[in-house]
Amino acid sequence: MKRSRKKQAIRFGGLLFYEKTAKMQRKVVFKTMRKVLYCASNPTHLRNFHIPYIQRLLSRGDEVWTLCSGDFAAEGTFRRLNLSMRKNVLSPTNLLAAVRLAGLLRRESFDLICLHTSLAAFVVRLAVLLAGKGKTRVVNTVHGYLFDDRTFFLKRQLLLLPELLLRRMTDRVVVMNEWDRVLAEKHRLGREIVWIPGVGVDFSRFSGGEREKLRAALGINPEDILLLYPAEFSGRKNQRFLIRAMTKLPERVFLALPGEGSLLEDCRRACDSLGLQRRVLFPGQLRDLSDWYAAADICVSASRYEGLPFNIMEGMHAARPVVASRIKGHRDLVKEGAGGFLFTWGDEEEYLDCVRTLLEDGELRRIMGEKNRRSAEAYALERVEAPVFAAMTGEAVPAAENAEETVPASG
Repeated sequence: MKRSRKKQAIRFGGLLFYEKTAKMQRKVVFKTMRKVLYCASNPTHLRNFHIPYIQRLLSRGDEVWTLCSGDFAAEGTFRRLNLSMRKNVLSPTNLLAAVRLAGLLRRESFDLICLHTSLAAFVVRLAVLLAGKGKTRVVNTVHGYLFDDRTFFLKRQLLLLPELLLRRMTDRVVVMNEWDRVLAEKHRLGREIVWIPGVGVDFSRFSGGEREKLRAALGINPEDILLLYPAEFSGRKNQRFLIRAMTKLPERVFLALPGEGSLLEDCRRACDSLGLQRRVLFPGQLRDLSDWYAAADICVSASRYEGLPFNIMEGMHAARPVVASRIKGHRDLVKEGAGGFLFTWGDEEEYLDCVRTLLEDGELRRIMGEKNRRSAEAYALERVEAPVFAAMTGEAVPAAENAEETVPASG
C-alpha cells in the first residue's frame, strides 16, 4: 500500500500540529539553515501581514514552523501549530498553553522565535522561560502596546507587567511608532530596541478603483462626501464615536465602515436608533478596498491606540486626506495640517471641526491627499521588506535609503 503524501495531523502534549510525511521531511531537512518558530495570536494576523516574511524565510532554506490560535496554512511551511489562547492574558487556558508549549520547545531547540501580537508574545515567552531559553534568539515585534499615557495608571502598570517580567527572555524588541520606542527603551524591554516603518503595505493590491461606479451604486451624488473607516468592529477601534457624530454632520455626508467584529451588530443597532440607516454603510469584510478608497473623499479613524495602522497608510496612498484621533501610530503617520488633521481622542466637537474644514474645501482635500500619497511611498512593502525582515528575524538591520522620509511624522 502506498504511503500517503498528505500532511498528517499529530498531537504532542496537547498541541495540534501538522507534520509532513517522513519522506517529505528528509527532502526539507538537508536544505535547512535555521529552525524558526513564527508566532501570532490568530491566523488572520499571519495571513494579512506576514506571508512575504514567512516566504522569505523559506526561500533561504529555513525550517519554518508557524504558531497561532486557529488553523493557518502557508505554502511550504514545515509544521503549523494550533495553540489555544484567550484574550485575557491570565486565563488558565494561556497558562496551560505555555506549559504544554514549553515541552515542545525543550524537544525541538529552535534557533529563532519570531513573535507578533501581545497575546502570542506573552504565552510563547512564558513557555521559553519555563523551558529554559538556552541559545534560542527571541525577537518580539510589537504591533502597538495596548496602552499609552492616557491609560489609567493601574491598568497601564498591569499591561506593562508581563513585558517587564519577560524582558530577559527577549533579545530584540521591534517597534513601529515613537511612543512605543521610548517606552521600550525606558524600561529596557529587550536587550536591543529596533524601530521599523511598519511591516510594509503591498500597494500593488490596490488598482485605480472605480469611484463613480461605486458611488452611483451606493446612491452617493457627486457633491456628497464619503468618509471611510475600514477596521475591525471593537471597542478599541471606536466606530460608535463616528456614528454618533454623523447626527451633527450635513445630510450629504456618508460614512462607510467596512469590516467585521464583535461590535458590528451593536453599531448597526446604534444606526437604527439614530435614524442613520441610509447614511452609514456596512459593506462587511472586503478583500479588495480599491473601489472604496477611490470612492471616498476623507479617511477617518477614531481608534484608541495603534501600532502603525494599515488603513491610514492605504488611505494616504489613495491620495485622501485623513482625520484621525491624536494617538500613537496616527501621530507617526499624519503630518498635522499637511496631510490631514488630528483631534483629541473622544472629543466630538474637535473631530467635527476637522471634518467640516475639509467638507467645504475640495482644493484643500486635493492638496492634502497628494501630500499623503507621496508620504505613503515610504511604507511600501517593496521599499521596507529587506530591513523589516532583518529586524524581525534578529539580523543586522541595513541602513534605509532616504531615511529622512521614513521617520515618524511626529518627529
